[in-house]
Amino acid sequence: MHDLYGGVYDGRLGSLGVMNNKEVVLEVKFLGNDDKHKDIFYTLKHNVLTKKVFDSLDNYFLGKQRYFDLPLMPKGGDFAQKVWRELQRIPYGQTRSYKQIAQNINSPRGSRAVGMANHRNPIIIFIPCHRVIGSNGKLVGYSCGLDLKLKLLEIEGISATKISD
Repeated sequence: MHDLYGGVYDGRLGSLGVMNNKEVVLEVKFLGNDDKHKDIFYTLKHNVLTKKVFDSLDNYFLGKQRYFDLPLMPKGGDFAQKVWRELQRIPYGQTRSYKQIAQNINSPRGSRAVGMANHRNPIIIFIPCHRVIGSNGKLVGYSCGLDLKLKLLEIEGISATKISD
């Protein structure tokens, strides 16, 4: 087993738990007050990759970083891995629907399964599940809440009025 590193990143939208080993990012998640596992992140020590993740988050929240070149290794099944790879293809400042993601991974009837994979995304922001909206253009579904999803989209220049138009 690889040694684990990481920590808690305190940013303008709240605290994010970061976990990585020496080679790859394993988890990035918003830490809510009721998160029963959040204490784990406070015990982790930083390493070079942790610093790179924190720097990337700083730059993202300042609107300076639009592309990430971090090595990611999200834990999940084959279908989820396909979804997460497709999410990483959504350009900064753009959105796609669950249906579009399903079609792009050759699972045209898999919109609900795409939604579940989004919900289980272990590396938020870097695997941008916040860029996925309903087929009707509405802001729907985000495991951290729609307010937070909208704030992430606004950082990327997507306002609520653009989403519902």
